Amino acid sequence: MITAAQKKAQRNRGTLFVEDGELISTQAFAGEQFVMRIRAPKCAVAARAGSFVHVTCDETLPMRRPLSIMRAHDDWIEVLYKIVGEGLHLLAGKNPGDTINVLGPIGQPFRPTPERPKCLLIGGGVGIPPMVFLADTLRDGPWEPLAILGSEIPFPFDLQESAIATPWVDDGITSTMPLLEDWEIPARLTSLSDFEGCYRGYVTDLAELWLQSLDDDEKAGVEIFTCGPTPMLKAVAAMAAKHEVPCQVSLEEFMACAVGGCAGCTVEITTPEGPAMKRVCVDGPVFDAETVVWN
Repeated sequence: MITAAQKKAQRNRGTLFVEDGELISTQAFAGEQFVMRIRAPKCAVAARAGSFVHVTCDETLPMRRPLSIMRAHDDWIEVLYKIVGEGLHLLAGKNPGDTINVLGPIGQPFRPTPERPKCLLIGGGVGIPPMVFLADTLRDGPWEPLAILGSEIPFPFDLQESAIATPWVDDGITSTMPLLEDWEIPARLTSLSDFEGCYRGYVTDLAELWLQSLDDDEKAGVEIFTCGPTPMLKAVAAMAAKHEVPCQVSLEEFMACAVGGCAGCTVEITTPEGPAMKRVCVDGPVFDAETVVWN
């Protein structure tokens, strides 16, 4: 009898690749944050918003590091990371032309619902990349994305004053991410660090202002997507439940193998059959917020 895990492995066959990528470029930002573009055509074609890659940081280190994909186009992917530990320190020292072995794309992506085109994207810290990727995919079609991004260290991009109107927030809250502005996607930034043009507060504070500005018919078209630290995800899930709006969360857990073999990244999820332990790497990282058992 074939198991559920074996069925999933069969479905995923041909969508997970190991390839020697080529480092195209690296951008360094304050707070030891880096945006790295890697030529990895097989991964780029198969990547979806919410998936991630497992990269070899250096040939001297056997353990790979999981990094969320921020963009994927043609034959390259972009990842954003902050240096934590020796592996990412070594990765930051790579030069254009260097080889970076990439395993991916891994994980279940976000699943926007056409009946709910008002997509609220909430990203915090290193949870920003999946929101950027999702915003990119929502540029075409009936979607009306809005991004709210938060950080307590300098953002991993240069702040830009937005020309896109957001009447639900004070006029002085104008800073945005240049890439989202180029895509004509409204976005606003939050922080407690008093960055210029940013809302002083949490991402949920700003999201509440937007949700409260909607009437019932408008709110019926809303779906929330979020990635970031667990306390933030828990707060976003609670806010979504209060407003009776569906929410998809991308969980962050320590990963070893990242392909479902070690079961080191399991979380408790409520299923129709009862509680179950699910692996964040392959069963997730994206789950419906209402199914997550928050500890």
